[in-house]
Amino acid sequence: LIGGMVLHDGKIAEMATGEGKTLVATLPVYLNGLTREGVHLVTVNDYLARRDSEWIGPLLQFLFLTVDCIDKYQPHTERRRRAYNCDVTYGTNNEFGFDYLRDNMVKSAEEMVQRKHHFAIVDEVDSVLIDDARTPLIISGPVEASEEEQEYIQLKPKIEKLISVQRQLATKYLSDARSLIEQGNTSVEEGGGGMALLRCYRALPKNRPLIKYLSEEGIKVLLQKTENHYMQEQSRRMPIVDAPLYFTIEEKTRQVELTDMGAEFLAKGESDADFFILPDITASMQEIEANAIMTEEEKEEAKVILSSEYSIKSRRLHAVSQLLKAYTLFELNEEYVVIEGQVKIVDEQTGRMMEGRRYSDGLHQALEAKENVKIGEITQTYATVTLQNYFRMYHKLSGMTGTAETEAGEFWEIYKLDVVVIPTNKPIVRDDREDLVYKTASEKFNAVIDEIENLRNQGRPVLVGTTTVDVSEKLSRMLRMKNIPHNVLNAKQHQREAEIVAEAGHPGRVTIATNMAGRGTDIKLTPEVRQAGGLAIIATERHDSRRVDRQLRGRAGRQGDPGSSQFFVSLEDNLMRLFNSERIARLMDRMGHKEGEVIQHSMVSKSIERAQKKVEENNFGVRKRLLEYDDVMNIQREAIYKKRQNSLKGERLSVDIYNMFNSLAENIVHSHKTSKDYEAFRMEAFSVFGIDTQIDQAFFTEAGENSIYEKFRAEIEEHYQGKTTKIQRILMPVIKNVLENEGHRYKRIAVPFTDGRDKPYPVSANLEEAVNSKGKTIKMDIEKTVSLAIVDQAWKEHLRAMDELKDSVQAASFEQKDPLVVYKIEAYDLFERLIYRINEEMGSYLMKSKLMIDGKELQEARAVTTDMTRTKTSREDQAAKAAAESVSQQARQETVKRVQPKVGRNDLCPCGSGKKYKHCHGQ
Repeated sequence: LIGGMVLHDGKIAEMATGEGKTLVATLPVYLNGLTREGVHLVTVNDYLARRDSEWIGPLLQFLFLTVDCIDKYQPHTERRRRAYNCDVTYGTNNEFGFDYLRDNMVKSAEEMVQRKHHFAIVDEVDSVLIDDARTPLIISGPVEASEEEQEYIQLKPKIEKLISVQRQLATKYLSDARSLIEQGNTSVEEGGGGMALLRCYRALPKNRPLIKYLSEEGIKVLLQKTENHYMQEQSRRMPIVDAPLYFTIEEKTRQVELTDMGAEFLAKGESDADFFILPDITASMQEIEANAIMTEEEKEEAKVILSSEYSIKSRRLHAVSQLLKAYTLFELNEEYVVIEGQVKIVDEQTGRMMEGRRYSDGLHQALEAKENVKIGEITQTYATVTLQNYFRMYHKLSGMTGTAETEAGEFWEIYKLDVVVIPTNKPIVRDDREDLVYKTASEKFNAVIDEIENLRNQGRPVLVGTTTVDVSEKLSRMLRMKNIPHNVLNAKQHQREAEIVAEAGHPGRVTIATNMAGRGTDIKLTPEVRQAGGLAIIATERHDSRRVDRQLRGRAGRQGDPGSSQFFVSLEDNLMRLFNSERIARLMDRMGHKEGEVIQHSMVSKSIERAQKKVEENNFGVRKRLLEYDDVMNIQREAIYKKRQNSLKGERLSVDIYNMFNSLAENIVHSHKTSKDYEAFRMEAFSVFGIDTQIDQAFFTEAGENSIYEKFRAEIEEHYQGKTTKIQRILMPVIKNVLENEGHRYKRIAVPFTDGRDKPYPVSANLEEAVNSKGKTIKMDIEKTVSLAIVDQAWKEHLRAMDELKDSVQAASFEQKDPLVVYKIEAYDLFERLIYRINEEMGSYLMKSKLMIDGKELQEARAVTTDMTRTKTSREDQAAKAAAESVSQQARQETVKRVQPKVGRNDLCPCGSGKKYKHCHGQ
């Protein structure tokens, strides 16, 4: 009841594992479901969405509420729309977000599936609103084949050679460091052991021999001391350290930078010595401007060549940077796996594969090149939203999880959500032990195997938590060598997840799970297991986030059951290497720690917790920054989607169109009246609106700007009304004929329109509505189709421009400017240009549009129509055919046929699925 009250109040309820979160949700769901405005219950995966809707559905249906789950149905289907129209709708976070994006890409209001965003309860709210928040939802489609794909393939051999020489260099520096330090030379200056050690670390921080050496007494402390020395005064002296390296790796920030040595090495064999060096564009532009010999035309040409060279080299360096990252920072079976010739991302939080997700900025293509699999096509964003901004649209939002308290600050700052910890029904008796810290990873893994064997002999089930697929498979191999039966649950075996977790509570059962896999599935214990001491949790590494560790611990000790949890940590673990391990190393040195010994002390556990807090703060900063960038995008998205909704539903569409005509007319009159150029005014009136204006030169010269505008505006309106009336007059007999003869079979007719320049837009008109309104709905259908097509195309191009802008503004930090501020200013300018472009194109198209009735156009229409009948539902095509036959019987010049470009069997399907036509609608 307490949990239900908290959720109804729009807060986050933190409830321990096994306290019945699924059942608690029924209370606010029922109460808010009574409003009939729709309650969305959001889960992390489709298994939980289906399971919960099937468990809870009968209870809510008994109380006269309708319940459904969107994940059971295909997107854009009547059944999914019906699921959204239920009082209570279950589904996954991604599907709710993608449906919102898809709804803003549809061509008719009937295709939309979502209602208003009234109330959402998010299950495992920390996973959805925090872990998934760093990755925006993107609907994308293919772009024309670019040179980028080839770039990765061509650069791959060079990068592999570069990494090979850097590895040799790192080995040399490590060898130098060892011998110098043994001789007592720990100097941080050139020729000292400290300098050699730091160079080895910045060359390849994940180098195994280096990691092992850093666990020796005093070595980690020396590295830290040397690094601090060179990082003073904003790393002013760091270039001295980096000079002999080919590239440098900042592991904490996950950045790789090519040095001058590296650029020279890569340019060997190229005709241009500066093949991998960006030109100084500002200085070069000034040189061109200052050149007294060159003519203005030559200067312009030189600037174009310079700009082109900069763009090509910038793209090449970007590919180099991404390939270096792929080879040095991303490990197979840790950050990603290769399955069936595809690179698939592994979710670092859950250990599950993230189907359909790809790294952005060409990093995914770099990983594909590295693993010798087919490089995926470069895609263009059609629509995007972050989960943060999607869930902030809800009138009321609440959530539940077992672990939210550590992130309470972020929940409040971003979502204005309070976290309330709900007390457990029975006290938790789980024994949470202090961490066991070892110097090396091999010592730690041996200790883990011994502990598993010991617990198994006691008849207790063991759940072993790992952070990567690689570690889970390594432990599995070690257990097999000892003939210990076990189950492995990781990104490669997620299909058997529920089955494996359900068995994990049996006596002596050993289960290895990557991170939080198994969330939402309870491990139930048998009476013998309770007697033996309950489920034992063994964690092989501390995660970056305390929340993930708490989640793993929470698998044991549910509902007052006995249990224990123990973390095994080594100084070679990622978290320990990157944050704070020098303090523990110093502590171990002081205590006279010997090889193979273990430390278990509250001071060590606190030190590890401090390191985790550092990482959490860093990750929060990343998410907050992402949100600040997306907030700019969000304002623009809402404005465009509102404009789109007006077009889609026909609300205010005519008013918007006349306002658009007026705005364009005002701009044309103002610009040419100011310059007093009558001829330019006449030409622009013709090129934009397709009218030969009746305003003569005398009136244009003598009258005021306002008088000219009023006369011009009246002329535009008269022309537009005349055009739409003529179209109605031509089409109405045809539509009546089709309705009378074929009305029992067809509801709509497809009518192709063109402005004579751009591609034709087929307008779909409702036969019955057109006849009943005496042709008025035809005008609205034309306006709707044209406005949607132009808004969608312009928005796609704007998204690409915004992506490019986000990349380019990062350089502003070198000029001591905040990239976000620059981004906001530039984004505003881009958006103003977008709105003007949409208005101009829409106004121009509508004023110039005509039925495709010329002889040439008629021939094209006949040729194309034959092959296009398979791309849409046969109903609409047959109606178009019937309409065409009817028109030809009436009058040749009034022929109306449907026109679209021919689609080949191997072309991409026009439906936007991304599949080939023969595998999609061409079957």
